[in-house]
Amino acid sequence: MKFGETFTEYLHGDRERFLQKCSHIEYKRLKEVLKTCRRCNAFKGCANNGEEYNQLREDESTQSTHLYESCPMCDQMFFSELKKEASDIVGCLSSRGRRLIHLHAPNQMQKYFISLCQCFTSNQQATAQECRLLIEYVAMNAIALRKILKKYDKVHCSVSGRIFKSKIRTEHIEPLQSPWLMELGAFYINFKESNGGNQDNDGPFSCDLSATEPIMILMLPDSVKLEYNLTCAICLDTVYKPYALRCGHLFCKPCACSAASVMIFEGLKSASPESKCPICREVGVYANAMHMIELDLLLKKQ
Repeated sequence: MKFGETFTEYLHGDRERFLQKCSHIEYKRLKEVLKTCRRCNAFKGCANNGEEYNQLREDESTQSTHLYESCPMCDQMFFSELKKEASDIVGCLSSRGRRLIHLHAPNQMQKYFISLCQCFTSNQQATAQECRLLIEYVAMNAIALRKILKKYDKVHCSVSGRIFKSKIRTEHIEPLQSPWLMELGAFYINFKESNGGNQDNDGPFSCDLSATEPIMILMLPDSVKLEYNLTCAICLDTVYKPYALRCGHLFCKPCACSAASVMIFEGLKSASPESKCPICREVGVYANAMHMIELDLLLKKQ
């Protein structure tokens, strides 16, 4: 079965109710745009010529200027719409992920009310199922995004798709780079282990903390494996009390506070707006630093 059919089946199958209020990549419609665009058809001969295509890939800086003038209709349709859809997907992930994590790691007052509710019903299994559906939602849309950009580049004999993907990473709207995805993965592993399961048996996420560099592993539905490094770039050890900066980079809380020139008790939110990420050197990344609660719990248990 081709991916387009698989993705359509996913959107309208038994998960349709879960996806009702979620944005998604309009894969089928964007694919049709490529088929009907006259300029795209004019480029097909170039796309079928591997030598010419490879030559175009060699000089991205030169090509980017040319490509954004080559097909205005496709450029406007694709890159504006895909950017909005990617942003909406990350927004959905963060809002739903935040709610799930807060349900699983509540404060003392919330724990009291939840314990009363659990006298009548247990919603832990439902929470874990929603977590898995949310991870699957991000993974399927990430595959759709990757494939439609690859097809765009093939049809236009270009590298604009790759440039666009780098751009949304820089703007922190690349779904697979969101810290909330890692946090949900850690939550799912924690839930399975707390219920006597083995994290390696099944599920999209697993972790390997015994390797030279500790990692979390996400297996996408198309069997592509992604690895998330859990080493702090400052102390070069496994992250301790992990925090993700707005740019997505992970650090130990003490290391991040030291890099931002603030005391640990003051917290990262007190950092100067001019403070830079030690890795990417982006400014203003500390104000919305995120405590990775589930990842912290996972690392402590290991």
